Amino acid sequence: MRTIFLSIISTAILITTSCREREAPVQLTSAQQEFWGELGKLGGKAFSGTIVSAPSNDTLFTGKELVMHVRMVEDSIIKVPFFVGDDSSRTWVFTIDKRGITLKHDHRHADGTPDELTMYGGTTSNSGWSTCQVFPADWETVEMLPGAITNVWWIDLVPGEHFTYNLRRVNTDRLFSVRFNLSQEIPAPGKPWGWDTTQ
Repeated sequence: MRTIFLSIISTAILITTSCREREAPVQLTSAQQEFWGELGKLGGKAFSGTIVSAPSNDTLFTGKELVMHVRMVEDSIIKVPFFVGDDSSRTWVFTIDKRGITLKHDHRHADGTPDELTMYGGTTSNSGWSTCQVFPADWETVEMLPGAITNVWWIDLVPGEHFTYNLRRVNTDRLFSVRFNLSQEIPAPGKPWGWDTTQ
């Protein structure tokens, strides 16, 4: 009986390994590929931003210098720190996986340690457009922030014109939007919180 059991386990492992080996590589749609390519072309560049829309009681962003810096570009990950005045805690992390493109928000304290609320976001649920990708909140985010169950983030990227980060909480009046001018590059800012010299 033990021999039969071990044989079954071994067969299951072989089947699982074989299936993993046959998994299709990540295939972005043509629109997603174009979007990813244009974002990657911004590698190393920094741009200034302005608030397009924010809650009326906003004190975090209004009146602050806003800068995005496309600091890391690799085949399947792009990291874009978002500087708000002297606050260097935020980084937008775009990754490619089998589901499409994922957007996460990496939040850090000044000493580099992760914030209590970090790495929330969403994954594309359709092909989107070459100039716009949409990221509905994922389950990891909902478990972390139940109120974010209707959050939808989207990025508008028009080459040579603007990169716009947007957040809408569906069925509410909550809308946040910040637009960066891609027609004028600015000097790169300093290192974001939590980044070592290899990032």
